Amino acid sequence: MPRSLLRYTKHRITQQPDTEVTFEAKCLTCGWEATPAADGATVDVECMSHSGRKGHTRFRRLCTSVALVERAE
Repeated sequence: MPRSLLRYTKHRITQQPDTEVTFEAKCLTCGWEATPAADGATVDVECMSHSGRKGHTRFRRLCTSVALVERAE
């Protein structure tokens, strides 16, 4: 039976340089969506304004970024 030799290499994951994080939110009651932004606080304020106007209190929030996996040296 042939034998296999396993070699493990350490890696790290970081945000891809020259890319931005994007924050988004969607109301789970009516489907309203906040304008995507690079600043999470801006999206949070939009959600609070929507909540104040409509009384809706549940939102799905997304934070999207591009990940870069590299071998650790």
